[in-house]
Amino acid sequence: MRVSEVAKSLSITPDTVRFYTRIKLLSPRIDPKNGYKNYGLDEIHRLKFILAARSLGFSVEDIREILSRTDQHHSACGLVRDLINKRLQETEERFRDMVALRNRMIAAANAWNQMEDQPPTNESICHLIESFAEVDDGKQ
Repeated sequence: MRVSEVAKSLSITPDTVRFYTRIKLLSPRIDPKNGYKNYGLDEIHRLKFILAARSLGFSVEDIREILSRTDQHHSACGLVRDLINKRLQETEERFRDMVALRNRMIAAANAWNQMEDQPPTNESICHLIESFAEVDDGKQ
């Protein structure tokens, strides 16, 4: 299959196929007659794996490491477990940060809804943000 056919069959863009080919996670055969890249069933299976791993939060480098192990006919299951636990911990940290940001945004929106508009001055660009920053200084 050519790039466009692979992309269509997996409901992704041709650029996605090209990206994973360019970073050498996919190795299609090159047709010597016309130079076109042809993706066989092995490459399509590999790409499906890559897409599934990305949907679970694995990084490109994680996937490269997993594929390297399996290309050497070694089980990657232990590595996959370790990586998913690491990615889960990172996601939990980002989630906590996002909840804290959301709470700051709610507090700001509530406070600013009660404040009147003011023009900028030499000392103030936007009094809404500046007033909140003064109140919130010790919390960041």
